[in-house]
Amino acid sequence: MLKLYAALSLLLVAPVAAAQTRQPDAVYTSDLTTQWGARVTPDNVWQSYPRPQMKRERWKNLNGLWDYAITSEATPQPAKMDGEILVPFPVESKLSRVARALNPDQRLWYRRSFTVPADWSGQHIMLNFGAVDYSATVLVNGSVVGSHKGGFGTFGFDITAYLKPGENELVVQVTDPTSAGTQPRGKQILDPSGIWYTAVSGIWQTVWLEPVPALHIANVRATPDIDRGVIDVAVALSGWASDTDAVRLTASADGKPVASTIIRANRRATLAIPDAHLWSPDHPYLYDLKAELVSIRDPYAGEKDRDRAAYDARFTEDETQRYADATIAGAPRDSVDAYFAMRKISVGPGPVRGQPAILLNNKAVFQNGTLDQGWWPDGLYTPPSETAMKSDLLFLKKAGFNMVRKHIKVEPARYYYDADRLGMLIWQDMPSGGGEDQFLAGTSKYQAVFSDDAMAQQQKELADMVGDLRAFPSIVLWVINNEGWGEYNSAALARFVKGIDPSRLIDADSGWVDTAPDVSDVYDIHTYEDVPKTPPHMANRAIVLGEYGGIGLPVEGHIWRPGKRNWGYQTATSEDDYVARFSRKMAEVIRQAKEAGLSAAVYTQTSDVEDEINGLLTYDRARAKAPAETLSDIAAPLWAESPKDD
Repeated sequence: MLKLYAALSLLLVAPVAAAQTRQPDAVYTSDLTTQWGARVTPDNVWQSYPRPQMKRERWKNLNGLWDYAITSEATPQPAKMDGEILVPFPVESKLSRVARALNPDQRLWYRRSFTVPADWSGQHIMLNFGAVDYSATVLVNGSVVGSHKGGFGTFGFDITAYLKPGENELVVQVTDPTSAGTQPRGKQILDPSGIWYTAVSGIWQTVWLEPVPALHIANVRATPDIDRGVIDVAVALSGWASDTDAVRLTASADGKPVASTIIRANRRATLAIPDAHLWSPDHPYLYDLKAELVSIRDPYAGEKDRDRAAYDARFTEDETQRYADATIAGAPRDSVDAYFAMRKISVGPGPVRGQPAILLNNKAVFQNGTLDQGWWPDGLYTPPSETAMKSDLLFLKKAGFNMVRKHIKVEPARYYYDADRLGMLIWQDMPSGGGEDQFLAGTSKYQAVFSDDAMAQQQKELADMVGDLRAFPSIVLWVINNEGWGEYNSAALARFVKGIDPSRLIDADSGWVDTAPDVSDVYDIHTYEDVPKTPPHMANRAIVLGEYGGIGLPVEGHIWRPGKRNWGYQTATSEDDYVARFSRKMAEVIRQAKEAGLSAAVYTQTSDVEDEINGLLTYDRARAKAPAETLSDIAAPLWAESPKDD
């Protein structure tokens, strides 16, 4: 990004040490709220099943009012709590009903009771967390059942052995260094200002219970191949499986089965999808996928008894037929519902000769996106509701955008579920970490140096993010590093992600230092000039504007801190001026797309966030700074047919 931005980044990171001495109540929350936040109650808060890509019928939502306390880090569990907190909103947020800061030397305590439904008897009970920021230790009835580090990943524990009849006590301890540490945290900072926002801590996504058998389905990974007309499905179980444990897979379209097979547990299968409906932003067609854990009767058991050597020779190399011909004994022991899309993302020849383009389903489709921070004035990291979260995507679709760059934050799974159904392409950033001296200048010749422990944690959370989100077809590109924010080992991390998910594109370095040209699928520049710069041609990579725009327009009555100077890359004086500036920038993007072979552009940004007023929407989402229809009309030439360069 620009030198001004680099200077601002360093300026805003610098106050971290002083911020650690703040008192616990020193959180500014503003009077700004959203229409959805005003309707939140303990009874209606986040009621949807939180894991839409592996859905089970039976579950119990633990969102609602819990007891909470904030103590020093070394203090034992307090006998008396400080009050009540509304889960799953972070403790700093207004909707949590607490709005207190958690300092790096403090511990946040949660406590509530729960009972296990009587009809879950005989099952194992899983306690699941959508996300907790940052380090969590979980106790049931006074015993530690497990711990987890990472502010964005899902996790869970089998708590069966710790339960007792009737009422059970659940306690969660949380610590969070925020910007005093090097862990991935995105734009959180202890002293927020400008492009850095209020820190969040504690439980910020849904907590729930569900019953499962001792051996159960742990993951379902479906990878489409439209060129072969198939979906490759890998099913992982929670533990060791016998040769009579199998998984029945059924793919359906519009409620009717189109493919089915039985495979041995912990194996892969390939299902043919005839005359596949391809997923795209204009036609976001999805197939249903059911995975069932079953027991089988081996149809070749007699042959096995007669001649074990011949039997082993027949089936050791290829078990497919043995399981496909098997009969199922009894009812399924576990069943999960998922879905998939037949779509392909790749880089190949585009409209401009010699300049590769990003292809969707083997065709060049320009990706017109916004930088999306995912923050809310009342819930901070946690959207006030599922409907509120979806509203951003609906507005962007109406405004002519077909892509969102989810900027150094991971959203609740239902965000990607909505994107899948609405037809919104997603570029997913890895949340950045690092300390002040690990933020690199745009002219740096070197990458940051992290300790072994910090690198291991970063890589674990990167793997967790890919694992949690790889099932969502809307995600088409992983962004490994944003600018120089804790950037290290870009090429190695890009190869790592490409290795575990070769079905998507990689942006190793979005903006600033281009350190992995042989691995990254795109060359990505950030340009906040009035007229966006054009990336140079690349022989082996698509070229993109990973960030541009930044037109600020303060809207009276919708400002985070009234009376305080807001921040934007440039400031419009009226809606007409705003539209004129947007049109001028978009005209240059359209020119680059037509003449230079630009594949994508990411406008900063979806909404205002705290002091930053670069949004298309106000922070409370109450006002659009220009009508969605106007923005859509301005962008329309991006998809107009143009003659191919001969």
